[in-house]
Amino acid sequence: MITFPCSKINLGLDIVSKRPDGYHNLETVFYPIPLEDVLEITVVDKESAPAYTFTMHNAVFEGDNDDNLVVKAYKILAADYTLPKVEIHLYKNIPTGAGLGGGSSDAAYALKMLNGIAKLGLSDQQLEEYAARIGADCAFFIKCVPSLATGIGNILTPVDCPLEGYHLVLVKPDVHVSTKLAYSLVTPMAPMVPIADVLPRPVNMWASSMKNDFERSVFDKFPETASIKEKLYEMGALYASMSGSGSSFYGIFEQEQSEEKLKELFPDCFRWQCKLG
Repeated sequence: MITFPCSKINLGLDIVSKRPDGYHNLETVFYPIPLEDVLEITVVDKESAPAYTFTMHNAVFEGDNDDNLVVKAYKILAADYTLPKVEIHLYKNIPTGAGLGGGSSDAAYALKMLNGIAKLGLSDQQLEEYAARIGADCAFFIKCVPSLATGIGNILTPVDCPLEGYHLVLVKPDVHVSTKLAYSLVTPMAPMVPIADVLPRPVNMWASSMKNDFERSVFDKFPETASIKEKLYEMGALYASMSGSGSSFYGIFEQEQSEEKLKELFPDCFRWQCKLG
């Protein structure tokens, strides 16, 4: 069985307050984009086979495979249900450490696949509850619809988002941003204008009211990242921002951009674009 875990961008990201448990309350809109990994799960009927094997392709997972979120997805279901023995292969296309939710998406899609393979009959709500135990933004990828995320990113409310027909350009430099460091440099504060109030406005008006609170600290730590956002605006982006706490940036355009121009402006970066639907 094969599926294609998507990624996401953040439309705005406000760190609202710090919680007693050490986590932060935030407000953002998760928007799915069709930059996809490939996840393959095959049932193994061999009695001597282990409960699962996991192999990652096209990327290196730093650490023990048991710490990979896809493996955690298997284990969290296996703790409550009888699962078949499986071979898991993950083919990475979504850059890691980019604020695009690739790992969380892989885990959520694994939950959905295992639910079907093992005929568990779990509802989307039940799958979201399992996903939230794996990662704060993991639950979003169960349904993958534009959603206002509050709490630690696990309280999801579907929203209308007027981006159909626009073109998205994604740029990720060879920079790794530590989520822990990013949070430590942010001063929590409620936004002047809630993101839900900004979304209905024309996209070219978003920049005056919608921001990513992590940008300032990331720009201070990695000055070269600020120029990526500036270049996206110089190319004619209606709105440009960093996604999540990672190092990827996106621009929203009215028209497709020249691949030659993107290569010229961002020669040492991961580059990708699509038409939003």
